[in-house]
Amino acid sequence: MDKNFQEEQFTGIIKFTPPLYKQRYQFVKDLVGKYKPKKVADLGCADCTLLWMLKFCSCIEVLAGLDICTSIMKEKMHRLSPLPVDYLQPAERSLTVTLHHGSVAHKDPCMLGFDLVTCIELIEHLEESELKKFPEVVFGFMAPSIVVISTPNSEFNPLFPGVTLFRHPDHKFEWNRVQFQSWALETARRYDYSVEFTGVGHPPTGMENVGFCTQIGVFVRKHPQNSEPAQFEKPTEGVYKTVFKAVYPSLKDEKYLQNAVVSEVIFTAQIIKQSLLDHVMSEHEEYNGDPTERKSKFQPSMNCFSDNLGKLVVEKSMEPFVDGHVVYIPLTTIFSFPKVNQLCGTFEKLCKLIAGKVTLSSDGSAVMFNTEQENEEN
Repeated sequence: MDKNFQEEQFTGIIKFTPPLYKQRYQFVKDLVGKYKPKKVADLGCADCTLLWMLKFCSCIEVLAGLDICTSIMKEKMHRLSPLPVDYLQPAERSLTVTLHHGSVAHKDPCMLGFDLVTCIELIEHLEESELKKFPEVVFGFMAPSIVVISTPNSEFNPLFPGVTLFRHPDHKFEWNRVQFQSWALETARRYDYSVEFTGVGHPPTGMENVGFCTQIGVFVRKHPQNSEPAQFEKPTEGVYKTVFKAVYPSLKDEKYLQNAVVSEVIFTAQIIKQSLLDHVMSEHEEYNGDPTERKSKFQPSMNCFSDNLGKLVVEKSMEPFVDGHVVYIPLTTIFSFPKVNQLCGTFEKLCKLIAGKVTLSSDGSAVMFNTEQENEEN
C-alpha cells in the first residue's frame, strides 16, 4: 500500500496545505537548492515521486532510488524516462537515473560516492534487525556528505481520531521526539556527523506542544571522507538488482553537442543569408533607374549585415558576401553569435563539429548557400 495514500486518510481530518507528503518532498528540494549536490540517492523511494521532482534540479547529475518492493517502483518509474523534448533540446548537464531493488540493511558499492542520501518515512518500516544495520550501511558504508531522515512523530498521533496504534499498518514502530533525537544523536556521534532537528506539518493552534507531525533530522558529515584507502575496505560484490536505468541526452555527449551545433550554425547562417539578400535586393530596387549607381551600390559592403540582428563589430574579412548565386557566411561571423559561441567554446571546436555536416567553401572558412539551387528546389 502507498504510504502517502494511507497517511492522507488520517491527515484529512487535520488539513495540511500542501499535503504532508508534498511538504516533506519540498523540504528535500529546498535542501538540494541550498547545498547543490550532484549525486542524490533516495532510500525507500516507493513510487519514485521524490526522484521525479529532483530530476528537474539542474545541479543533480546522478539520481538513484532503492526500495524493497519492485512492484511499487515499476508502477510509475516511466516518469523518470527522458521525454522527446529532452532529445530535441538536450540539457548542458548530464543526468543518469537508476532504480535498484534491495534492502537498506545490505551494502552495495553502487551506492558509494553520493553527496545526499534521503530516507523519507523509511526507518519506521524497518524490522528491528534491519534498523540495527541501517546506521552502518548509510553512515558508515555509504558515508554521504548529507543524510536526511524523516519519520512520524508519535506525539502528534492523538490528534488523529482514526489512529489507534500506528499511522500505517506496515510501521514497526513510531518514535516520539525524545526517542528519535536520542537515536539520531547517538548515530551522529558514532559516525562523526552533526545533526539538526526540524519537521513539517505544524500542529493546530493551541497544540504546539506536540511538535511537528513529521520530525526530520538533517545529518551533515563533519570531515571529508577518506578517498582511496577507505574504498579498498569496501566490498566489491553487488547485492542490489538494477530494475531501471535512464541516461538523459546531454550536450556533454559529443553526439548531441554536434547535432545542437550544426542546427544552430545552419539556423544562424540562414538568418544572416536572408538579411543579406534582403539588403541587396532593396539596394537593387532603390537604384534600379541608374545602372552606374546600381553597380557601385550593389557591391556588398560593411552595411550588408543588418543591425537588427545584434551583430558584433567585426573585421571586414568576417563580412558575409554574395558571389553570383552563392552566398558566403564566414564561420568567424557565425562564431560571434552568443549561442554558437556558448555551445562550442572555441573556434577550433566549431570547425571540428561541423566538418562534413555543413556545406563549406573550398578553404573551409565559410558556410555556402547556392540560392539558384534553393529556388529550383522550392
